[in-house]
Amino acid sequence: MSIDLQIAGRQFASVNPATGGTLGEFECATEPEVHEAVARAREAQSFWNDIGVRNRTAILRKFQRDLHQKKSEIAELITQESGKPCVEALLTEVLVALDAARFCIENAFCFLRDEQVPHGNVAMKTKAGRILREPCGVIGIISPWNYPFSIPATESLAALVTGNAVVLKPSELTPMVALALASLLHKAGVPEAAFQVVVGDGSTGAALVNSAIDKLVFTGSVPTGKIIAQAAAARLLPVVLELGGKDPMLVLSGANVDVASSGGVWGAFVNAGQACLSVERCYVHRSLYQAFLEACVAKTERLRVGNGMDSETEVGPLIRERQLRNLELQVEDALSRGARVLTGGHRLPQRGPNFYAPTILADVTPEMLIMRQETFGPVLPVMPFDSEDEAIQLANDSEYGLAASVWTRDRARGEAVARRIQAGTVMINDAVSCFGISEAPHGGFKASGQGRTHGRYGLDEMVRIKYLDSDRLPGRKKVWWYGYGETFAKQMEGFLDLQFATGLRRRLMGGLRSAGALMGKRKI
Repeated sequence: MSIDLQIAGRQFASVNPATGGTLGEFECATEPEVHEAVARAREAQSFWNDIGVRNRTAILRKFQRDLHQKKSEIAELITQESGKPCVEALLTEVLVALDAARFCIENAFCFLRDEQVPHGNVAMKTKAGRILREPCGVIGIISPWNYPFSIPATESLAALVTGNAVVLKPSELTPMVALALASLLHKAGVPEAAFQVVVGDGSTGAALVNSAIDKLVFTGSVPTGKIIAQAAAARLLPVVLELGGKDPMLVLSGANVDVASSGGVWGAFVNAGQACLSVERCYVHRSLYQAFLEACVAKTERLRVGNGMDSETEVGPLIRERQLRNLELQVEDALSRGARVLTGGHRLPQRGPNFYAPTILADVTPEMLIMRQETFGPVLPVMPFDSEDEAIQLANDSEYGLAASVWTRDRARGEAVARRIQAGTVMINDAVSCFGISEAPHGGFKASGQGRTHGRYGLDEMVRIKYLDSDRLPGRKKVWWYGYGETFAKQMEGFLDLQFATGLRRRLMGGLRSAGALMGKRKI
């Protein structure tokens, strides 16, 4: 199947979510334009791969230097288009991209080097085997609005350093950030055709999925991810899908309430809660429940909400009205089922069009929408538990499995609990920051998607594995070639005994029985 395309020629605007002001106007790339971009990328990919990994890493090094020099300018653009505080744009976007470049520069050469394959099978000892890692070709990337720089940058850098060309389709809410990324890469030396940005809405993304790309990396919602997976399956297009999460936070008995509450407030409200790794469900041991709630409320009420361009701002706006409506529906559902708002729970129109007060909900229960559906907003719902087994059961009772956090003074205890949680990443005494660890794979289980980005496993997603086998005795016919018969069958039984029989005598006898096959000439 293919994804249905809408009529071409549509226009859209990039809007500052804090002010509602228009930042720029764009025209959606049409299906033919997307296909042309992919065709140009395919032509450029051979050259890009042929220049070699050392030259590609040198270009990434220049990109890293240029990005560092323009860090404040890029952070301000991210803030204007996505709303997050400027300091968060520096830490969760620019820093992550700089470190991803560092990882690729340091590891690409060794990663792409031929890997020798030892042969344990005695019959294959005359062969030399190697694993080759070759670029997939043209990688299509569809990236989201919540981290409009760091997500496409980390994925694109991994694709480029391994010799692929990239066609990036950013969210229609944040096209300017993606174009800034392209400008930096082109200035550093990446050929313009080897890294292209096609701007547009969902139909532009559909055109990219339906184009002649060799692999797709998609970050977005579960419903869209399922549509893409179905379209990709029809043509066996490999995909990496990062589809969000409903990440639980487990505060075990004896945990440091001051530390855990600070971590929970930051983990729930960073980027106004608009992160797939946000703390969206908080389970606290009953002995700490009241103290934890009181600490969270006090710290939440001290947060400064406003325009991210103000250096004092700690929580910015939501990206658009639709996010606000979804958030309000979840909070209203929770209140109708018995939850309590301890602080927040309302819009802040005096701040701007898309602001919502950071909110603490108490007495939530598992059936509430706020505990089941991805929220993507500044709400921390808190629920008590009585035992670790109960907490683990609650954490795993979700269609998502992206990340989780465990809070405890006992590291061994925390790691034991972490092993039982169904999530792609579990952090002990921290949350969200795993995305900033370039060596750590990013991705999840269940409805959170498939495949990984970042680290060695992220590089693995950008290559095709080829096994190369070279025979050391090219002038000799192989024992297993034609020339079958009763004698040969007995010789092969002996050969199996030589390798796998129990007892030295049986192995020696097997060796004698098989010797004729090794020494004799093949009939064909």
